[in-house]
Amino acid sequence: MIKKIKESELILNSDGSVYHLKLKPENIARDIIVVGDQGRVPNISKYFDKIEFTVQNREFLTHTGTIGKKRITALSTGIGTDNIDIVMNELDALVNIDLTKRTIKDNHTSLNIIRLGTSGALQRDIPVDRCVVSTHGLGFDGLLNFYDTSAINMNEKLIKAFIKHTGWNSWLPRPYLIPCSEMLEKRVGEGFMKGITATASGFYGPQGRELRLKPAMPDLNERLGSFEYRGQRITNFEMETSALYGLGTLLGHQTLTICAIVANRVIMQFSKDYKKTVDGLIQTVLERLV
Repeated sequence: MIKKIKESELILNSDGSVYHLKLKPENIARDIIVVGDQGRVPNISKYFDKIEFTVQNREFLTHTGTIGKKRITALSTGIGTDNIDIVMNELDALVNIDLTKRTIKDNHTSLNIIRLGTSGALQRDIPVDRCVVSTHGLGFDGLLNFYDTSAINMNEKLIKAFIKHTGWNSWLPRPYLIPCSEMLEKRVGEGFMKGITATASGFYGPQGRELRLKPAMPDLNERLGSFEYRGQRITNFEMETSALYGLGTLLGHQTLTICAIVANRVIMQFSKDYKKTVDGLIQTVLERLV
């Protein structure tokens, strides 16, 4: 018997679009660039020869268009792994679930999803205004712990070494580690610095920032920056990559994050013109996709 997905589990709008993104299957390309800031979507689509579709709901803004014969979607996710949970599941539903019948399709479709973000460096030798490819997402957010991940090899040896090195507090979510898509890394990641990207569940305390509240791990960044395992080190901190890689792997999609370094958390330096760096990153990635 074919399992039918209940209305409460896959919520659709009255026009048949998925609930949060307000998209239908025909509205997206197979190559999708995701950004946190909805204001960055038009910074991508301005390079399209033609914009064929736009829609916005809450923080989710989508522009789909073409460069030459290449069809590309730019989509804003908002901030945080909780939003990535929404975006990845609804994008997957658009291509792998028959929304009319509410059944999973027999033939799987894999999307190429590239996150272009901003991030803070955790190594002294990574200057601001450079771009870093995330070879792995190291998640502190706990999102993937709500899914069955038994089919994923998370490199337990590295995780255990990280927990031991940092003295990871037992009341915090257990870290998880997911690699990027090797195919996308080769296709668009050539020439960039590379390393493990740590993903936090917040911007202040979870990333070791102290204003009026004292973080539970005040030396977190020092512990992250000093970690090394078989030549691999943690290069930067942000808030989305681990969930993107984790859900992408579970759902069978190709995922990659490239971040512009807007701050160096070790030498406490901030970019004087990070928008120029982000724009250059956008142009490079679009050229490589096309």
